[in-house]
Amino acid sequence: MKITNLDLEPKSVMTAEGAAGAWKQVPIGAADGTPAYSVRAFTLEPQGHSPYHRHPYEHLNYIIRGSGVIVGESGERPIREGDFVLVAPNELHQYRNTSDDRPLVFLCAVPKAYE
Repeated sequence: MKITNLDLEPKSVMTAEGAAGAWKQVPIGAADGTPAYSVRAFTLEPQGHSPYHRHPYEHLNYIIRGSGVIVGESGERPIREGDFVLVAPNELHQYRNTSDDRPLVFLCAVPKAYE
């Protein structure tokens, strides 16, 4: 069993092309022996964003703090604290923090092979 707190987990800068003001943490992952999924946390600084991308696996997301939009092929959709988001495999997507003064923080569960 592992119990941790997000505030204790190290943050690394997202270096993927197209990301700006984005940080990643892995509070529960393959290194912990999880059998199927890893849970990551992303923090987007004010006006920060993830890359606009797609991949062959689903994302299961939960917005912890802040608000913004998720961008997809059909446009932008607002997101806020308490929202759940399913991003299907191969679906183009990007998270954007639209705030000028508050971070956007969300959890992202993915198959551990894609941690």
